[in-house]
Amino acid sequence: MRKLQVLWIMGLTLFLGSTIRAQSAPGVNNAALQGGYAFTFAGMTTGNGVDSTPFAAVGRFTSDGAGNLTNGELDTNGVGLPEKLIAQAFTGTYSIGADNRGVMSLNIPGGGTLAFAMMANGNAKFVEIDAAGGHGTVGSGTIEKVDTTAYSTARIIGDYAFGVVGFDQSNNRTAIAGRFTANGAGTLTNGAADINLSGTFSTLNVFAGTYMITDGATGRGILTMPPVVGGTPSNLNFVFYVVNAGKVFAMEADVVSPLTPLLNGMILQQQTPVGGFSSASLNGNTVVYLTGRTICPGRSDAAPNVVTGLLSTNGVGIANLTDDQNCGGGSGSFDGWAGTYDVTTGGRAEFRLELVNPAVGGAYVAAYLVSSNQAFFIVPDSSVLFGFGDAQAAGSFTNSAVTGRYAGLATTPAALGVSIFSGEFTADGAIPTGNITGTEDIGASSGPTIAASLNATYSVSSSLTNGRGTIAGSIAGNGVLYVISASKFVVASMTDSEPAILIFEQ
Repeated sequence: MRKLQVLWIMGLTLFLGSTIRAQSAPGVNNAALQGGYAFTFAGMTTGNGVDSTPFAAVGRFTSDGAGNLTNGELDTNGVGLPEKLIAQAFTGTYSIGADNRGVMSLNIPGGGTLAFAMMANGNAKFVEIDAAGGHGTVGSGTIEKVDTTAYSTARIIGDYAFGVVGFDQSNNRTAIAGRFTANGAGTLTNGAADINLSGTFSTLNVFAGTYMITDGATGRGILTMPPVVGGTPSNLNFVFYVVNAGKVFAMEADVVSPLTPLLNGMILQQQTPVGGFSSASLNGNTVVYLTGRTICPGRSDAAPNVVTGLLSTNGVGIANLTDDQNCGGGSGSFDGWAGTYDVTTGGRAEFRLELVNPAVGGAYVAAYLVSSNQAFFIVPDSSVLFGFGDAQAAGSFTNSAVTGRYAGLATTPAALGVSIFSGEFTADGAIPTGNITGTEDIGASSGPTIAASLNATYSVSSSLTNGRGTIAGSIAGNGVLYVISASKFVVASMTDSEPAILIFEQ
C-alpha cells in the first residue's frame, strides 16, 4: 500500500505468481467475498529491514464474487508525502482457495498485495505481503461488510465510544480512548477522552467536535477533534469510512508529527442504557487484550508489551483481574488483582486494582464502555497499553469451547520484528488436550512466507480463571489462551521476544 521502486515491483510480479499457486484450488471460493466492504490497516514501512516508520490505511471496495474488485477508494498516511494517498480510486483482483485463504491485489500507486483469511460471516482478516529484501510495508487489518444505507451524516447519530492508537515519526506511541454524542447533523458534543502520549497520561473531561460524510457513494467522511494530546494547539483531523451506522474505521489524516501522531482505530455506537451507564453495566466477565511498546527489562531497544486477562466485575463496584503479560520476551502471570471501579453515565470507567498476594503496589486503568462488559481500555503506563475488552459468554469453558474453523490474525503489531500473519485454523476440542492445525501467510520486511503449515496443542479450564488455557506449538510458541465465546478466543505468546495479541474468530 505504498510507493515502491520500479525494479522491486518487477521482482514482485514474479513473486505473485508463486503466491497464487500456493493456494489449494485457487478461485474456488471467490463467491465468499461479495458485496461492499470497508477495511482498516495498521503497520509500518522500512527501507533497511531494521528501522521503521508508521503507516496506516482505511478504505472501501465492492467485490463481485468472481475475483474482481471495483469502486475502490482508500486513504493512506505515513511519514513523508510518498506515503499519503487521499480518496485514491482503485480496482483490483482476488482469488480465494479451497481452504478459505485468499490473495488480493490492489491497483494503486506502488501496488498493494494482501493475504487474507475468510470468516464464516463474510468478513476477513488480512496482512500485507509485498515487502521484500528489507524494503516495503508490513502490517495487518480487517475487512468488513458494509451497510451502504448508512452513507450519510444523518445516520451517524447517538452515543459513540472510540479508540485510536499509533506512533509518530520517531515511533513514540500514543493512544486515545473516549466517547462523544453525534447529533446527526455534523456536531459532536459531550466528549470525554483519556490520552497517553508517550507515557504522559491526561484526561479531557469535555470536548466538542465536528464530522461529515463527504461522499455518499463511498461512505467516506471526515471528523475533527480538538487538540487533545497537549502541547501547541493542533486539531486532530480524521478520515473515516463507514461500516454501518454503529461502526466506522478512522485514521489520522494530518501530517505525522509529535502533536499529530498517526492514529488508527474505530468508532462504535454505545448501547447506552436508559438513564446512562452505571456500575451495573459492568457485571460479569470481560476478556481484555492490550498491546504496548516500551524498553522492557533486560533489553536496550523498544519492544512490544502485550497483556491479556480476565476482568470480573460484580455490578456494584468490585473488580478482580487475572492477567498474563509478555514484555519483549519477559513474561509473567498475575492472579489476584482486586479493587474497585466507578462508571459515569457516559460510560467512562475507572479501575483501581492491587495485587492481593503479594501486595506490591497498584494499577489504574481507564475504559470507555461500548455495551455491558465491552469497552476500549487504556493504561497510564510507559508502554501506552491500549486495547479492547469483549464480554465473555456465560458458562464454564473447557477445550470443547474451542472447536471448528477459525480465521486467525496477529493484530496491532507494535514492532517490525513481530510475526504478522493471517491464516485458517481448525481446532478439534479434544479433552484433555486439544489440537489446532492450520495454514498461515506471514508478511515480513525480508519477504513473505506463504502457506506455512502450523500446529499446536491447547488445554482450557474453567477452574481458577474461567476460559484461561495454555497453548504450545508453532502458532504461538508457549502461550496463554482466553476464551471469549464458542466462536472467538485470543492468544498471547509468553516466550516470543516480539509478541503480539493473536485473535481467532469463526
